[in-house]
Amino acid sequence: MKSKRSNWPQAGAVVALLLLAPIGASQADADSALIQQGQALYQANCVFCHQADAIGKAGFAPSLTNSELLSMASDKFFMGTIRDGRFGTGMPPFAHLGRKSIKALVAYFRSFEKLPNRSEEIDDQREAHGDPRLGRFWFEQICATCHGVKGDGYLAGGTGTAIGKVGFLDKASDGFIRMTIKEGRSNTRMRGFNGPDALANLSDQEIDDIIVYMRSLPNSQ
Repeated sequence: MKSKRSNWPQAGAVVALLLLAPIGASQADADSALIQQGQALYQANCVFCHQADAIGKAGFAPSLTNSELLSMASDKFFMGTIRDGRFGTGMPPFAHLGRKSIKALVAYFRSFEKLPNRSEEIDDQREAHGDPRLGRFWFEQICATCHGVKGDGYLAGGTGTAIGKVGFLDKASDGFIRMTIKEGRSNTRMRGFNGPDALANLSDQEIDDIIVYMRSLPNSQ
């Protein structure tokens, strides 16, 4: 006679599957609801500057769904920027929305992701060390054309964002700035500046010189 105990492992596995399935489904539903909430908040607060689907507008507001941006920027970077805004630019603070609503906005942006998220490894990169005098030379020769001589961005009549302001520099790690300079951002005017096919084949040290100079810009304005 076959022991009834022999079916216990199979029965246990079935029960486990039944218990796990609703958890996965409910998590997917929660993520979908958060994205929908973020989309509604975006349409109410952000669409006027950043355009439909957060694609941005050159010389007015940057894309928030750019593949490279989403790959390089951490949730902390996005949330801090939304919360605090960018003083001295057209980006006001949205702290009044509250943390939950800001997280929903970030979830909406993340729904456009196409590349792996590298933000943690990028933010863990070493700090930049270099010569700000050389960095100034490269900045004025290469970066100022779009971002302005002092990194004022759109307010200086440029097509690039304000990368010389505290609101950006306090949120962006050296790794984030470094990889943005190296790789650029597809479908924007920000091209890469490292490699034989780049607009200018800057060395790693030259890029670090630029970063060190950028860090000095808020004190010079």
